[in-house]
Amino acid sequence: MKSDKETNQPPMFRDESGQRPTQKIFTEVPPKYDILNRILTLNLDEGWRRKTAVKVLQNKPERVLDLCCGTADLTMHIAKDAPESTALYGLDFSHTMLERAKEKVAVFGEGRVKLIQGDAGNMPFEDNYFDSVGISFGFRNLTFENPDAALHISEVLRVLKPGGRFVIVETSQPKNKVIRSLYHFYQKFITAPLGGLISGNREAYNYLAYSANHYYSIPEISKLLLDAGFSKVEGFPLMMGATAIVVAVK
Repeated sequence: MKSDKETNQPPMFRDESGQRPTQKIFTEVPPKYDILNRILTLNLDEGWRRKTAVKVLQNKPERVLDLCCGTADLTMHIAKDAPESTALYGLDFSHTMLERAKEKVAVFGEGRVKLIQGDAGNMPFEDNYFDSVGISFGFRNLTFENPDAALHISEVLRVLKPGGRFVIVETSQPKNKVIRSLYHFYQKFITAPLGGLISGNREAYNYLAYSANHYYSIPEISKLLLDAGFSKVEGFPLMMGATAIVVAVK
């Protein structure tokens, strides 16, 4: 991984304790958090999550984890499509995020989805526990300029059964230079200022835009996962490559 110095990451992207501004926004959860996701992605993110849920369930899993589940957007799509016999779990470090998630998943009945507050680097599950793990727009925060990136990936490998699937939907880098430039412009001059204005947390959305513009392409994220120990990785570009679904098999 490159250091902050190598990527010219401004010091503002970490506070005195070393935490990132995203940790603050995910803890505070501004009232318009979900609405902002819809606005900033032009409501395309819900379609991306639906496609992700299909791939999460493609191997007919008995147990599924939504890692960094947040307010349970991906969990909701998985729960809608999964058979009743499929055990569903959501894990997130933010108590306030999980409180909102509980309100959403309540429509499926008590106990249908088990929501757990926990650390992605030290998950409270046995080895080889899940058939599938999904993550929607959380993998970037676990791996971008993160000294614990290897730990986070190794934990996913640990809790996955042999042959299990890790399905990621995340920002990516368009191959076309013109599209990539337009995408970077949108992140810097639309996502950052608009997200900061509406949420009241400018620092967090500056970070989110910056990290999106400097995050991995599909080949780069594939190499990261293969080097970590996954046996097979396949990428599916969305929105001309600005977003991607990546499926890694243990």
